[in-house]
Amino acid sequence: MEDSGGDGTAMRDSKTYCVTGGSGFIGSWLIKSLLRRGYGVHATVRHPEKALHLLKLSERLKLFKADLQEEGSFDEAIRSCDGVFHVAASMEFGVEPNHNIDSYVQENVIDPAAKGTINVLKSCLKANSVKRVIFTSSISTMTAKDSSGKWRPVVDESCNIPTEHVWHTKPSGWVYALSKVFTEKAAIRFANENGIDLVSIITPTVAGPFLTPTVPSSIRMLLSLITGDVKLLPILAAVNSRMGSIALVHIEDICSAHIFLMENARAEGRYMCCTHNCSISELIAQLSQEYPVPTTHSLMMEKHDSQPPVISSKKLRDLGYSFKYSVQDIIHDTLQSCKQQGFLSHTQYSDDCLHRW
Repeated sequence: MEDSGGDGTAMRDSKTYCVTGGSGFIGSWLIKSLLRRGYGVHATVRHPEKALHLLKLSERLKLFKADLQEEGSFDEAIRSCDGVFHVAASMEFGVEPNHNIDSYVQENVIDPAAKGTINVLKSCLKANSVKRVIFTSSISTMTAKDSSGKWRPVVDESCNIPTEHVWHTKPSGWVYALSKVFTEKAAIRFANENGIDLVSIITPTVAGPFLTPTVPSSIRMLLSLITGDVKLLPILAAVNSRMGSIALVHIEDICSAHIFLMENARAEGRYMCCTHNCSISELIAQLSQEYPVPTTHSLMMEKHDSQPPVISSKKLRDLGYSFKYSVQDIIHDTLQSCKQQGFLSHTQYSDDCLHRW
């Protein structure tokens, strides 16, 4: 049982934090990171029976059943907690076409997502003990293009994507992007109106080792350059088209940043958390060092002649945070974990690719 101080940290002063979405990629690793630091953890999941493997991490972990659409279902889990990491979110990237798709998305994806976050924040108000909420946002809420469509030299926390543009163009992954935009806005508005200290962390493409029984969607999207996944490769292309590159962070770094922002009294507002952003050619080169990337899978990716905009984590670094893992580490750890899980060996490649592997 991995009960204490995996990083040598002494037991903390009996603080307990709640992690929503505990069975997900970030949620499960965040639980592990908190337990390593000696904290108690209350983790919420929709199906506790599917998350029992997490209980092996520590006796200081408690699982709670909760549903974002049920007001009050987070009360028990959040009660007596010092802080809440709201990680749980819908992973809807698209919907089936219908005669009124905009209304459908608003009523069946965006509104429920915002309502779910408000339900969590209402439980925080009831608890009285919660000092801060860390909201897990997404780089899907950002764009590297200015109002005239030109590339910005630097992308920071202020570079929000115009929602009307997303509604109009409906790029790949547009449903997820709008869901995150409106959910974060609703969370910030509710927090400001009710005196909740809420800090938002903007996550790029997260990769590395994982505790989930299946390969996380962010990793499958990243590796779509290899697998040619017909649903996720267009989304990766859309991200590249919007940001001019692919921003990356290691799972351990993103979780450490969550905890850093929870613990730092000076933290406020939004924080980009990106180790490095790679051009498509750089990303392909990094992947190719450890696994062959079929040329045909990268042809659809939009290329840019100029240097891609810098996706900056200056605000986070200036607060004192340091990233531990490089891009090379991210790619290596991701491919090793997928290899161990048999993910890559079950996808279809050319005979040449399989022979090289």
